[in-house]
Amino acid sequence: MISERQEKLLTYLIKEYIDTAEPVSSFDLKKVADLDVSAATVRNDLQVLAREGYIEQPHTSAGRIPTQKAYKYFTEKFISRQGFNENKRSEYDEFSSFIFNEIKQAQKQIQEELELAEKLTQSLNQFSITLSIKRSCQFSEEDELLDILNILGGTKPTHRENIEIIKSLLKKFDI
Repeated sequence: MISERQEKLLTYLIKEYIDTAEPVSSFDLKKVADLDVSAATVRNDLQVLAREGYIEQPHTSAGRIPTQKAYKYFTEKFISRQGFNENKRSEYDEFSSFIFNEIKQAQKQIQEELELAEKLTQSLNQFSITLSIKRSCQFSEEDELLDILNILGGTKPTHRENIEIIKSLLKKFDI
C-alpha cells in the first residue's frame, strides 16, 4: 500500500511522463507536484514506489518512468472515482495496457534508431580516417616515401620494394 503523498507523486509522474515521453527527475516531480517536502523525501518516496513495482529507473542517472502496474493503479483510481461499471473498467484496463505497450514499443524503436545512428557515426569516422590516409599518401616525390620508410627501419632494397608495393596498392584501390 502506498501513502497519499506517494500516490500524488505517482499520479504526477505518470502525467508528466505521458506529456514528455522522457524519464521524470525527482526535482521536476517535486516542482510539478507542489509538495512541501525536501527533495530527499521525494527521492525516498520514489524508492518506495520502485520497490513496490510502480516505477523504474532506465539507468542510474535517469529519472523515473511508470510501469504497467502504475498505469493499472492510475486507471483503477480514476475508474473508482468516476464510478464506472465492470464493462467500462475492462475498457480502461485494455486502454492502460495499450498505452503501456505503445510506450514500450516507442522506446524500443528509439533505442534501435540510436544504435543505427551510432553505427552511422562509426562508419563516417572510418571514412574520414580513410580519406585522411589517402591524402597523406599522395607524395609528390618518391624520396618522401623513402624517408617515412627509413623511420620505420629496413634496408634500401626493402624500401624500394615497399614503395612499389604501396604504389601498386594505391593504384589498385584507386587512391
